[in-house]
Amino acid sequence: MVAKTFQGLEDVLAEELRNLGAINVEPGRRMVSFEGDLEMLYKANLCCRTALRILKPIYKFTARNTDELYEHAKEYNWGELMSVGSTFSIDTVAFSDEFTHSRFVTYRVKDAIVDWFKDRYGADKRPGVRLQDADVMINVHISGEDVTLSLDSSGESLHKRGYRVAQTEAPINEVLAAGIILRSGWRGDAPLVDPMCGSGTFLIEAALIAANINPGIYRKHYSFENWKDFNPELFDRLYNDDSGEREFTHKIYGADISPKAVEIAERNIRSAGVGRMIELQTKPLSEWFEAPADGVMITNPPYGERITVENMEDLYSLIGSKLKNVFKGYHAWIIAAKNEFVNKIGLAPSEKIPILNGSIECELREYIIFEGDYKSFRREGNRLREIDDKKAEKRAEKRKEFGKARREFRRDGASRKGERDFSDKRRERREFKAKEPRNKLEERYRPGGKPSGKFATYKDDRRDDRKDDRRDHRRDERRDERRDDRQGGFRKFREERRDDSRGDFRKFRDDRPERKDRNDAPKRNFTPSRPEPSENPFAARRSEEALRSIVGKQPSLPPMRRRKEK
Repeated sequence: MVAKTFQGLEDVLAEELRNLGAINVEPGRRMVSFEGDLEMLYKANLCCRTALRILKPIYKFTARNTDELYEHAKEYNWGELMSVGSTFSIDTVAFSDEFTHSRFVTYRVKDAIVDWFKDRYGADKRPGVRLQDADVMINVHISGEDVTLSLDSSGESLHKRGYRVAQTEAPINEVLAAGIILRSGWRGDAPLVDPMCGSGTFLIEAALIAANINPGIYRKHYSFENWKDFNPELFDRLYNDDSGEREFTHKIYGADISPKAVEIAERNIRSAGVGRMIELQTKPLSEWFEAPADGVMITNPPYGERITVENMEDLYSLIGSKLKNVFKGYHAWIIAAKNEFVNKIGLAPSEKIPILNGSIECELREYIIFEGDYKSFRREGNRLREIDDKKAEKRAEKRKEFGKARREFRRDGASRKGERDFSDKRRERREFKAKEPRNKLEERYRPGGKPSGKFATYKDDRRDDRKDDRRDHRRDERRDERRDDRQGGFRKFREERRDDSRGDFRKFRDDRPERKDRNDAPKRNFTPSRPEPSENPFAARRSEEALRSIVGKQPSLPPMRRRKEK
């Protein structure tokens, strides 16, 4: 079977079904699938506070177009569910690119059912179609090419409990109100307050939950009562079973600024028979100066769309002021539209749950009102989910940025040793501080001789510096080789020139006769020889002594020219 519900209440409905004894309970999107017998079907309709409809699938198939849809729907034995004199209606929900018009799908399935009866009982023998209060209500669900035909066991939506005899403008849905109360965790163990109660939906649903009264007992009819396999004895036993009801020892307090709304709420409360549990009065929110201790507030203020007041910002600011000054120690649950007004409350919600109220996107916000600062509140073991979630998001974002930087660091060619600056260094510092060193050697090293702490980082830095030095040295060697290649020819030419210029002197020196005593040799001043030596052996070392030994007279030298003084 399938139980349909509102978005955001799937888990609440799943827990309700498990408590009733359903098996294989699986929450989905706006629905919960489960298994059970006929008794489970009746109990789901009678007892589930957050279910809109209970569907019983009867036929599943695959269709790629409307012709295949018609053929497969006509193959089912519709005589098991209805007769020629019965009435039926069809409700279609389609999520498909092929079946884009739900009304056309409804027509094709209707044609298949009618033609099935015409083929067997004659052209004028067929069940009738009725949009309201039909004997058999068929639900068609299409997802892509998958088609599921189900019987609607509820008939009218289960949010129509049957106790509401009047209503204000835009009242909250009974199923949504019950789901918010169950989501808050309130089960009648504390006072409950709704200072803007409207037609009293929150008050009545809270009373039914506190006393554990089944919400389906106010209904006059269910669609499964028209089925051929309906078991009236089983249904009567479940309907009249009040063994689970309990006594409510607290009070539910409601108020509204409108006397007309309070009058309507009183009528609905009397119709539900829960007046003994509820105290109701006409009082605006501005006149709330005290509240029952340690209670729970659940309210549905105007959103500014269907219902509005003169100054919405002042209204929500007043709500925040009353929460801080009057409802201390409370858990306040407020359902409001996603707009700028709700932020005027001025308090950080501990939890935000997205919920659809009709076609309006809303949020169910929880506010925990405590005295003192948040640190003291946390020391007592409490927490604000919204604040803590924001801190967790910031930490997750920092971890994400850290991981991104680390990956970029690796892509740049860094080694694992170079990454110690990110995580290893901090981890080693924590491990080092956790252990108190007894001496300097133990302060520098862990057991086993491995370095830790600042010394480990210093060793890694020294190792990286040595690698850099070796890399620079190899680079300088390659540069010198290239420079030597460029200058090799020049050096060779320069050496050859030097050898040529000194060749004559080396040859003269090597050819001289050896002297036994070099000290006896006269001192002579030698000058470098010319490239082509003269035949005169003294030409290379011209001196006055040599000239006197040759001619026996003083040398005659031309007078030296003096530079004219300017």
